[in-house]
Amino acid sequence: MGDWHSRSAAQVMNEVNSRSQGLTEREAAQRLGTYGPNQLAQPQPPSLLIRILGQLKDPMILVLLAAAALSLLASGGEDWLDGVIILVIVVVNGIISITQEDHAQQALEELRRMSSPQASVLREGVPHRVAASALVPGDVILLEAGDQVPADARILECSRLQADESAMTGESVPVEKQAVDRLPADTALGDRSNMLISGTLITAGRGTAVVVATGMETQMGQIAGLLLESGEGDTPLQKRMGEISRSLSFLCLSVCAVMFGVGLFQGKGLLDMFLTAVSLAVAAIPEGLPAIVTIVLALGVQRLADRNAIVKKLPAVETLGCAGVICSDKTGTLTQNRMTVQQVWLTPGARRRDAMLAGALCSDARLAWKAGAPTASGDPTEGALVVAAARDGVDQARELEHWPRVGDIPFDSSRKLMTTIHIDPEGGWVALVKGAPDVLLDRCVSTPKGPMTPQDRARALAANEEMAGKALRVIAVARKKLRSLPQELEPRMVESGLTFLGLFGLMDPPRPEVKAAVAKCHLAGVRPVMITGDHRATAIAVAKELRIAQPGDWSVTGAELDFMPQDLLEQDIEKFAVFARVSPEHKMRIVQAWQKRGQVVAMTGDGVNDAPALKAADIGCAMGKTGTDVAKGAADMILTDDNFSTIVAAIEEGRGIYSNIRKAIHYLLSCNIGEIFTIFAATLLGFGQMPLVPVQLLWLNLVTDSLPALALGVEPVEEGVMEEEPRSASAGLFDKKFSLRLAWQGLMVGGLTLAAYFLGFTRLAAPGMEGAAANTMAFATLTLCQLFHAFNVRSEDRSLFDQGMLSNPAMNRAFLAGLAMQLSVLLIPPLQGVFSVTPMTPAQWCTVLALAAAPVPICEWAKAAGRRRAEEPEKRPAIK
Repeated sequence: MGDWHSRSAAQVMNEVNSRSQGLTEREAAQRLGTYGPNQLAQPQPPSLLIRILGQLKDPMILVLLAAAALSLLASGGEDWLDGVIILVIVVVNGIISITQEDHAQQALEELRRMSSPQASVLREGVPHRVAASALVPGDVILLEAGDQVPADARILECSRLQADESAMTGESVPVEKQAVDRLPADTALGDRSNMLISGTLITAGRGTAVVVATGMETQMGQIAGLLLESGEGDTPLQKRMGEISRSLSFLCLSVCAVMFGVGLFQGKGLLDMFLTAVSLAVAAIPEGLPAIVTIVLALGVQRLADRNAIVKKLPAVETLGCAGVICSDKTGTLTQNRMTVQQVWLTPGARRRDAMLAGALCSDARLAWKAGAPTASGDPTEGALVVAAARDGVDQARELEHWPRVGDIPFDSSRKLMTTIHIDPEGGWVALVKGAPDVLLDRCVSTPKGPMTPQDRARALAANEEMAGKALRVIAVARKKLRSLPQELEPRMVESGLTFLGLFGLMDPPRPEVKAAVAKCHLAGVRPVMITGDHRATAIAVAKELRIAQPGDWSVTGAELDFMPQDLLEQDIEKFAVFARVSPEHKMRIVQAWQKRGQVVAMTGDGVNDAPALKAADIGCAMGKTGTDVAKGAADMILTDDNFSTIVAAIEEGRGIYSNIRKAIHYLLSCNIGEIFTIFAATLLGFGQMPLVPVQLLWLNLVTDSLPALALGVEPVEEGVMEEEPRSASAGLFDKKFSLRLAWQGLMVGGLTLAAYFLGFTRLAAPGMEGAAANTMAFATLTLCQLFHAFNVRSEDRSLFDQGMLSNPAMNRAFLAGLAMQLSVLLIPPLQGVFSVTPMTPAQWCTVLALAAAPVPICEWAKAAGRRRAEEPEKRPAIK
């Protein structure tokens, strides 16, 4: 960080060639070219050669290469063609694998780009929100509670600024920051109160600072990327798939070993049986399962991003499908976050102008005029007060000239108040305070007409209740005359002895799409719960309008929670639909109570203090527009539109993604069972030759395993997926129903292949051509059968014709690509010789196509029978 802390602010600004209004866009662009982006150096990806050599780590690839070498060396090289084909297939598989890795990496890079931090910067005096990576030395940045410090910076001015520097200095409590002019050169890093360290978090207050170092020149960069994110680890589902793949691989290898031994016992050639066993192992072992899961998850992340949900961590995609509870904030998530003042209530003796002045000046929102109409930028609630004042003739900018702001106490969620100090034109100073009515009234001792009486307080509280009952958000305003300006703006001193002015009732209408999303939640067995800092009556009114609160549901306030033991909350948690007037600290208790009941919880949040609850939730959802960097850093998912319906859409996508992974696994394993059954049954039955030769098995693996499985991974979300109960997070993938379906469909594929082989031998071949015809028909039937079977797997229960035979374009392309590849082998003479096939007669073609397409009607009949059983009322013996 150098010795920037020991220089005056003027020196620092001069040395980085900056000024108070910041850089121009042109200067920033030039410096970006000089200094590079403000990001830590990323590890260089392995070279293409290293990645190619990495393919050799797969034991099955090494076995294949050994088999190719044996083919080339056996019998003086006469079997060279089989060896060459094996090598070609190894190369093609390697290319496909590397291409899939590239696609997955691109998806993760896009994910990182979408979730990269932002920064507020002054450019030519105008605040802009830019990617933190675009910052350069000399940029003047604006920081407030919840922001992540984007670069090393020297503080120019600040108000009650605190930073959590524990990640860099080990200091466990937030550090007070000050705009002191100079510090001794030997001041320790943790004591440099006039500096901000890149990567630390602003926990309170606000400030302006000038960037002095970016990227690898920052303190973080100089300690070798201490906070660099580690690489993406395997998700729980990927780990389970790896375990399943290893178990099935062992089973397949055992079957292949038995088949190899039986073949040798029957007198078959050693090399032929070895190549067949190896080829079957390569074709049948589901070594691609973890890769398929990775790619489907990555594709799912992109689909979620298209629906305004940026998933930061792949495990969250799996967890989304299990969500049973959504704990949602109200403002901006369930509502439009477009506040307008609907009602103004004044305490006796108060002037409307005084209340409007307090609302306009005690604010960080800024008034602007567009086409003659007042608008405001900043917090929606503050903006509504500023706009309402402007419509009443109180122009914020003009009034600030008469009432200059000389200090402030920023809003704090525990105090629920904000205070600004202004020079009074009539002499002295005045404190203007706004905040929660119940909190502010406790700090008031008078009204403009005199001391506050119990009747005054009762009338104010009644007005507050009446507004809240209309679903209005209520803000109270007060003032206090100061004889002197306090050296330390302590809340307990300034925010006491206040004069109460009145109440503002603001309306933030519900988002029109939320009611339908809540209805979808109830249908899907997902419980929506409102958690808000608003008044109970306001929260209940909105919750009832959106059907979040149903007849018989309870509500509870934060004050009541404070007196409720955790075990009692856990016991009654399912009775509560609304949590009102809660602080972020209460959210943690609510999440834990739901989790104690066995629920998977999604939690929304946007503030600094929401971070613990977001981390504790199974799915932390941070607000993309209003959320702080701290909240986004703690969350698993960022909602770019701050919308409740996006959470519901993400749960729907999560269920669809998990279902698609099941479909891909279903397809791969049922086809693999069919391949094993075909070869193993032929070996045990003592057929004179194998139904498929090694090269055909390897080709089969290439044609049928990758493209159809990936196409199933992008299957559109099925209708009715949100009419099912949430999946248990502990539920196994291979339940009894799923396992039985895999078994009988695998046997079906194998049986149809053996039928083609038998018919080729006994009925459909010309004399002397039985073996070649049978082999060709078995090869064609097994390959095409698997391509047709991919359409069956698109749904476990729904008819393919209800779905739409061609409704998944990716599946259509995968089918056509596989069909074209297989037909080229069957019809082009040079390739016929390479793959040991012979031209088929029309009768043979008709037989092959009939058998290959047979899985479609067979599975349709099975699905229809399953639907009929599900619709039949359960028959129980009558009770006599």
